[in-house]
Amino acid sequence: MSVILPESHPEHPFNLIPELCRKFYELGWATGTGGGISVKMGDRYFIAPSGVQKERIRPDEIFILNAEQEVVEEPRTTEKKLKMSECTPLFFNAYTMRNAGACLHTHSQNCVLISLLCEKEFRISHIEMIKGISNNVTKKALGFRDSLVVPIIENTDFEADLTASMAECMKKYPESCAVLVRRHGMYVWGDTWQKAKGAVECIDYLMELAIRMRSLGLDWEPQPKSVP
Repeated sequence: MSVILPESHPEHPFNLIPELCRKFYELGWATGTGGGISVKMGDRYFIAPSGVQKERIRPDEIFILNAEQEVVEEPRTTEKKLKMSECTPLFFNAYTMRNAGACLHTHSQNCVLISLLCEKEFRISHIEMIKGISNNVTKKALGFRDSLVVPIIENTDFEADLTASMAECMKKYPESCAVLVRRHGMYVWGDTWQKAKGAVECIDYLMELAIRMRSLGLDWEPQPKSVP
């Protein structure tokens, strides 16, 4: 977001990040300290810490970084020593390569299952919910007959080791606003936190639907015969 909000505002990153973490936890996307959320405001990047119970994060536990990925303000809490998110360099892929306003990381089971069902990318078309996702190049919403394509990269032992492969994948798929990590989760970004949140919700919905379609013997990728 380009507007600098007061810390008391509900959409200030100090308040927004804990709220989103709680919602993602309730959805099963950030359990067991997994997942991560980052939001840009002005020239500062607000990032949730690593290795903490995401549903219990407080405003005074957020790191603030500059564009060089340097910490300009440590978490204000004095109760615990917090660790910078392992996702940080991957978040910055979205910020530097896509000029994103927010980048979200989930550990959804749907992400993991789809990454096992698909070889190189998740592709789905002719489903209404696709309209909730934008083409990252044109910035226009995808249409019902368009294909959503989310590329897949291989997991590594350490999160930071995904940085280069994620960046390379983003170069190959400039229209995508997300990258799946096999057996791990997904990174999703948007021009604003609202667009990033909407995109991750729509993509996860589509992945869950695809899994159910497969269990019923339906193929989610080809155009349905009934669609002209």
